[in-house]
This record gives sequence, structure tokens and C-alpha cells, in this order.
Amino acid sequence: MGPSGSGKSTLLNLVAGLDRPTSGSITVGGANVSVMSSTQLAAWRARHIGFVFQSFNLLPVLTAYQNVELPLLLTGLSRKDRDERIRIALGVVGLDDRMHHYPRQLSGGQEQRTAIARAIVGDPTLILLDEPTGQLDAKSSQEVLALLRRLNDEFKKTIIIVTHDAHAAERAKSILHLEKGDLVEKAGSAA
Repeated sequence: MGPSGSGKSTLLNLVAGLDRPTSGSITVGGANVSVMSSTQLAAWRARHIGFVFQSFNLLPVLTAYQNVELPLLLTGLSRKDRDERIRIALGVVGLDDRMHHYPRQLSGGQEQRTAIARAIVGDPTLILLDEPTGQLDAKSSQEVLALLRRLNDEFKKTIIIVTHDAHAAERAKSILHLEKGDLVEKAGSAA
């Protein structure tokens, strides 16, 4: 958590290897991502990172199924194996019955759950979410937060959420505050 401009989204982008640090290094799960080539970084991200962007980033001309399939197209998985993973991911997020719908045919919460399915379809080590409840109504927010809790508890996924939403933060196992690019411990936080 932290105020606008504190560096929360930048921190996520650095952890995911989407941005490179201007100084220092970034080590994630023992891998120094700041020294990887673009090719190495892409392969590392495909294996270890699931990213859910603030604006969902679903392609409007693709169905939920096709949007979830996108990261798998870069792998050597067979069509049958891709299909199995996509159906499992959409099932986990509760969208088995909406897989052939386009984003415009989905509610905001369903779009966010499609984006989460896309993030988990490759079975990443780490799931990063930038303001996952920012564009959702209260009911959809609670559904997404319950899903994230399930992914952490049941599937043992490590999840990092950047948020302004106090309700989302309440659900976290630990809370860190970022102020002007520095992680600080706040009184009463789980940091």
C-alpha cells in the first residue's frame, strides 16, 4: 500500500522484470532478473510470473478462452494440453460457463477473473496484481479477493497485490507500505 506516486506499480514491474532498475539489482526467487537478457527474461517470466494489470488488458476480439490461452501459445504445449490448462484455470476462477464470451459480454468482475485465469494458466510461482479491485463494485471486489485467498491457501501461490483499497489490504497476510520509493513499517501493520 502507499499513496499515488509512491512507486507501487513500478515495484511490481521491477519484480516481474517488465522494467529494469537504473541501479542496484532485482533478485526474485534466487534469480537476478536485472542481468537477464530479454530472451532469458521472457522465458523466466513465462515460468514464474502471472501478472494481472489494473485495466485487465483483455483483447476484445478474443473470447475469455482465447485470452487465457495467449500465454500458452508461447510454450511447446500441445493443443490438448493447452485446452486442459485453460479449462482448469477458467474453472478455478468460476468461469467455465463463460469461456466462449467476449470481454464486452462479461461483467467487470468476470473480466478481472478472466485476467486472473490468464495469469495462473501457466502455473506461475508468483502472481502479481496491480489494483485488482480498483475498477470493481463491492460484490465483485469481494469475489476477486476470495478467489485470491483461495489461490494462496489452497494452491499455495505467492501473491503480491498493489492496492489503495483498505478492504483488499485487510485480506492480506502481511501489509507493507511504500512511501516515496521506500518500504516502511507502519504501526499496527503486519510488515
